[in-house]
Amino acid sequence: MDLETKALLLSVGSVQLAGPQEEGRPSTAGPSAGGQSIFFQSGSRLVRLSVVESSPLHLISLGQGVALIKDALEVARGRLVKPLLHCPDQAYITVSERCIFDCKFCAVPKLMGGIKTGETVLRMVEEAAQTGQLRAISLTSGVEVSPQAEARKVAGIVRDLKRFDVPVGVSISPFPGVNQLLKDAGADEVKYNLECVDPEIFSRVCPGISYQEIMDALEEAVGIFGRNRVFTNIIIGLGESDDLLRRSIDELTGMGVIPVLRAVFAHPLRQGEVQMDRPSAQRLLELARYLKKALEKNGLDGGEALTGCYRCTGCDLAPGVDL
Repeated sequence: MDLETKALLLSVGSVQLAGPQEEGRPSTAGPSAGGQSIFFQSGSRLVRLSVVESSPLHLISLGQGVALIKDALEVARGRLVKPLLHCPDQAYITVSERCIFDCKFCAVPKLMGGIKTGETVLRMVEEAAQTGQLRAISLTSGVEVSPQAEARKVAGIVRDLKRFDVPVGVSISPFPGVNQLLKDAGADEVKYNLECVDPEIFSRVCPGISYQEIMDALEEAVGIFGRNRVFTNIIIGLGESDDLLRRSIDELTGMGVIPVLRAVFAHPLRQGEVQMDRPSAQRLLELARYLKKALEKNGLDGGEALTGCYRCTGCDLAPGVDL
């Protein structure tokens, strides 16, 4: 699978499975929560695809491996990778599967899922460690009561998880003081998701959340956690312009923050609430190449990531890994 093929697969973002022998794995994290997905690997590249019955991509078994078919033509040939916990080689765990905020692209507030205790998370990681495949731990969380209460809970879990002697990354809703709290707990990396780089669109799709507070937390985090240890998700397809995306990439990388460019996932529970247009393969390629140059210009390297999305790479074109 070359770079262009991965971009094509990400532009579709979904797949039909050939039959009951191919099982998708449930997702509890982020905008695509509640759905099923598979991880497809071809060569050194990995792609995560949501399982959707109406997808133009079809997965078929080949006896040895699988192939992805579109318009009766084979797009790529490879194998399915079984995730450890949500993604390969990582225990990627959502602590609170619900959120007091109502971001219009995210299914989590609609699903109102479960809340994991620290004991539950610890047990999940222990089971993952017993496989011999655990290389990193990534914790993400909605907001059950408040960002402050969520951070205190997650920080306590991080302290308990340090016994596994693997890197721990955290992605939660930020607030003043969150960086030192997580650093003191032993977190190695943080990710605060800006989601939309257009402040006007942000105010509509993320009501009640402060754009500037996220930016402030990201800037401070670089000084506390260091370069190549601070990340932010940027969703592509909410109506933002490429010009603004490029300016925001420049600003973030200039701060020492590594953006994750994530194609929007139009969850059925959010249909009609906000503009969500899956980006084309060409748009994804152009933005990824721009991001790569910006990272290089500012001495940043996504390939140095210890946890999270740049370590997995299934959902994005990752500079430093894919290109």
